[in-house]
Amino acid sequence: MKRKIELLAPGGDIDSIKAAIIAGADAVYCGLDRFNARNRAVNISFEDLRSILRLAHKNNCQVFLTLNILILENEIPALVKLLNKLANTSIDGIIVQDLGLLYILSNYFKNLKIHASTQLTTHNEDQIEFLSKLNVSRVNLSRELNTDEIKHLGLIGKKNNISTEIFVHGSNCISFSGLCYLSSLHSGNSGNRGRCSQPCRDRYLKTEAGKNYPLNLKDNSAYFNLKEIVDAGVKSIKIEGRIKKSDYVYTVVNAWKNQINSLFDVNELLTDNSDLYKVFNRDFSNAFLIGDISKNMFIDNPRDHSIQHLSEINRFYSDSEMENAATVLYNEKDEIKENVEKQINDLSISKTPLQINISGQNGSALIICVISSENSFTLQSKTKLILKPSHALTAEILLTKLKAINETEFYIENLNLQNLQPNLFISFHELTSLKKRILSILNDSKEILEPITLPVLKNYPNLNTPAKLSVLINSEKDLNICNETDANIYFQLPACLKNGISDYENLFAENKKLIPWFPSVIIGKDYDSAVQLLSSVKPSCIVTNNLGIAYQAYRNGIKWIAGPYLNIINSYSLINLKENLNCVGAFISNEINQNQIKSLNKPDEFKLFYSIYHPIVLMTSRQCLFHQVTGCEKHRLDDDCMIHCSRSATITNLKNQTLIIEKSPGNYHKIYNAENYLNTDIITDIPNMFSEFLIDLCDVKTETIIATDKSEIVKYLQNIINGQSNIDKKLNQIISKTTKIQYKKGI
Repeated sequence: MKRKIELLAPGGDIDSIKAAIIAGADAVYCGLDRFNARNRAVNISFEDLRSILRLAHKNNCQVFLTLNILILENEIPALVKLLNKLANTSIDGIIVQDLGLLYILSNYFKNLKIHASTQLTTHNEDQIEFLSKLNVSRVNLSRELNTDEIKHLGLIGKKNNISTEIFVHGSNCISFSGLCYLSSLHSGNSGNRGRCSQPCRDRYLKTEAGKNYPLNLKDNSAYFNLKEIVDAGVKSIKIEGRIKKSDYVYTVVNAWKNQINSLFDVNELLTDNSDLYKVFNRDFSNAFLIGDISKNMFIDNPRDHSIQHLSEINRFYSDSEMENAATVLYNEKDEIKENVEKQINDLSISKTPLQINISGQNGSALIICVISSENSFTLQSKTKLILKPSHALTAEILLTKLKAINETEFYIENLNLQNLQPNLFISFHELTSLKKRILSILNDSKEILEPITLPVLKNYPNLNTPAKLSVLINSEKDLNICNETDANIYFQLPACLKNGISDYENLFAENKKLIPWFPSVIIGKDYDSAVQLLSSVKPSCIVTNNLGIAYQAYRNGIKWIAGPYLNIINSYSLINLKENLNCVGAFISNEINQNQIKSLNKPDEFKLFYSIYHPIVLMTSRQCLFHQVTGCEKHRLDDDCMIHCSRSATITNLKNQTLIIEKSPGNYHKIYNAENYLNTDIITDIPNMFSEFLIDLCDVKTETIIATDKSEIVKYLQNIINGQSNIDKKLNQIISKTTKIQYKKGI
C-alpha cells in the first residue's frame, strides 16, 4: 500500500510529548494552560511550546495546539494576544470548537491552519461545506460514525480541501461531543470548557438490570480495523489520552505505529493487541466504527481492566494465579516506565544558547553575528553608525532591544561588544529592524508578523421592539396553541425523518404558523431526508441546532435562527453566523450566567433569543441507554429502534441526583435533568437585549410538577414578558420543582 496515514498522539505534558515522538508519532496534539479541553492534564507553558516545536520538527513530528473550548467574551483579548504569539511560531495547526474563534482565525490569522475539533460534532456533509467556507483544513469527525459514513464524509471533505481525522483509541464518550451538559449542570464543570468531571463514569444506585455503572462505556480501539479506515480515506488517526502518563502514550503509540508499518510495508495487519492491555484500559470496543451498537459496548466497572483481561485470556481460576499474573504485569509496567523515562531524559527541550558578537566603527554598518551550536549567520545594518556619546550603544540597551529572542526557543547566553567602537549610536528603528531579521532567521526564515488588533465591536440593543414570546412543541395535539396566542410556534422535528416526510409536509402545509425546529444530530440518510423536507416545505424561517441544515438554509435563501445547542457564548460567534451563513438570529447558550450574557455585543439587524423554560437536555447518545438500566430484549440497536422505540427510566447517583433517560420515536436517546429550567429573572435583569423568550412545552416527563395545562402556561409567561411581574409568584406555584442554577453559576 502506498498512502501512509498520520498517527496523531496525545501530549498532556512534556514527558508525554517526548514519549509520543520516541514511539514514532507523526503528530502530537497538546494544550497550553488555558483555552483547551483537557484542563485536568498538566499541559505546557507557552515558554516550552517553541522548544517542543523545535524538538518535534527535528524528529519529523508535527504539533497541533488545542484551543478547543467555548470562549467567553471577556477572554477574547487574552486569546488574541495568544494568537499573535502563535502566528510567529511554527505551529502546524490549531484545533478549535468555538464558532467565534473560527471566525477570528479565518479572518485575521490566515497563516494558522485550522482543525475542527470533535467538539463541533461534525457528522454530515453540509457541516463540512460550512467549515470549508471558514478555511478549515481538517475535521475530526464524530466518534459515533461507522466506516461507510466516514468514507462518504471523506469524499465530501476531499472536494472541499478538508482532510478527515477520527479517534481510533482511548476513552469513549457516551454523549455526542459538544452536546454533553451533565458535568456542567451538576458540578459546574463544563465539558465545553475542558473541565468535564466524567459523571458518566460515576457509580449509581443499582439499576433494575443490576448495573452499578450504567453509563460507563468500554474504551474505543480500532486496532484491527486499520485497513477499513485507510480505505475510507481518513488522513489521520487520533489516540485519546491527554490526561494519561508518558508510559501509556509510549505503549499505545508504539503499538499503533507497528500496526501501521505492518499494513503499509507487508500489507498485513498484526493480530496481537496484548500491549494495549498492559496500560490502563476499560476493555475495548470498536462498535461505533463497525456499526454494531450493542450492549457489549458497556462495562460495569470504570477501573483498569488489565488484570481482568489477563484472567480472561488465561482462564485463571484461583486467587494465587491472579496474584502471580498481576505481579508479572506490574513488573512489566515498571520496566516500561523505566525504559520510557530513560529515553525521555535523552531528549532535551532546553533552550539553545546564542553567542551574539556585535562590531562596528564610526561611519560603517553595525554588524551582528549570531552563533549557536546548530547554525550561525551575520547581519548588518542598512544605516551607518555615528558618534553620539550621549546615546551610545551599551550592552544594557542592546539586551533590552533584543530581549524578544529570549522568548523563543533560544536565549542570549553571551553578548560580546569587544569589537564595537565606544560612543557609537544607531537609531532604535534600525535596531528593531535587525531584531526582526534575527527572529525571522531563527524562526526558519518565516516573516515576523505584526500583532493584530481586532476592531472594537459595537452593540446594537433591541430598543424599539418589545420582546416576544415563542413556544416549542413536538406534538400535533398541541396545535391548538397556535390559535390561542400571537407567539411564534416552533415545531421540533425528530432526528429520523425518512419514514415520515409526507406527514410533516402535510403538517406544515396545513399549519402555516408552524416554524420547523431541527435537532442537533442528523446523520446519513436521516440528513438526506431532513434536506428533502426543507426543500419541499420551503419555510420562510427555521430554527436549527445543526450547522449542516443551517448551510442548506443559507444556500436556499431561507431565514434561519441558530438554536440553543449550537453553544453560542460570544459576540464573534454571532458575527460568524450572520456574515458567513446569513443567520438572522441566535439563541444564547443556557450554560452561561447573567454577567456572561450581559457582556455580549449584538450585531446590527440581528435578533437574540433565550429559552426561559425547558426540560434540560444533559446528553444525547447514539447508544441505547436502557441496556444497563431496565434491560432490553434486543442485544443491539437497529433502524426499528430509532424509528419506533418509546420508553423512559431513571437512574440515581450516590449524591441522590436523579437523571431522566428518555427515548422518543425518531430520536436518539437523551438524558434529562430531573428539574426543568425556569428563569423569568432574565426578562428584567437584561432589558433591551432579547427579541424573543422561548418556552419549551415538548412532551418530556421530568420531576417538575405542572399544575395547569400548556395554554395557561403560555398565558402566564406572556403576561410576565409583557411586564406583569406580580404573577411571578403564581407561576412558581403552577410550575414547581425547577432550577436556574446555570444562570447563577455560568461556565
